[in-house]
Amino acid sequence: MGTWFDVPVLEGSLVRLEPLSLDHVDDLALAAEEDRGSYAFTLVPRAGEVTAFVRAHFARAEQGVVPFAQVRRADGRAVGCTAYLDPRYWPGRDELRAVEIGFTWLGASGQGSGINAEAKLLLMGHAFEALRVERVDLKTDARNERSRRAIQALGATFEGVLRSWGVSWAPGEDGRLRDSAMYSVIASEWPAVKARLAGRLEAKDADRHMSR
Repeated sequence: MGTWFDVPVLEGSLVRLEPLSLDHVDDLALAAEEDRGSYAFTLVPRAGEVTAFVRAHFARAEQGVVPFAQVRRADGRAVGCTAYLDPRYWPGRDELRAVEIGFTWLGASGQGSGINAEAKLLLMGHAFEALRVERVDLKTDARNERSRRAIQALGATFEGVLRSWGVSWAPGEDGRLRDSAMYSVIASEWPAVKARLAGRLEAKDADRHMSR
């Protein structure tokens, strides 16, 4: 099971996913204080809370959380976080059968840039092709329409809403539970989802070159 935590740096053309460390704190503090208008249902620390946020992720390692900084290749700045979490193993074996991608946020300057799509391509690619999982989960607050649209755009399948499933991160809802909208990609769907994401990124790259 130890090899689960030994995830390498995952490198794309727009984003590099590095194991989260205290070296990322200064960049993440800046990213977290960009326009926060899209964070109504998302756990995103304020600048002064980033060190505690990072340390909390370290503590979650015992629960199977493997956190990453999303480092923008264009300028080398960490502009958000994401993670693997909730690893599930085959009975009696040390091999993973499923994992979730979550704890994801991006600073406003990284949103709409293709970073989220490429990060998911990298994470799912590693999960399906290196870790050999059968399923990747994604979930969000059922009220978070922006996040739900983004997950659906990845090609994940909506499976329903689980009531009072997770902790709410919405302001003023400390100690309350939220309804969670559940999505997944399974191994047999991965080739089509991969091609779809790669096509989206190629189209965005072509648009970028045309606008120069």
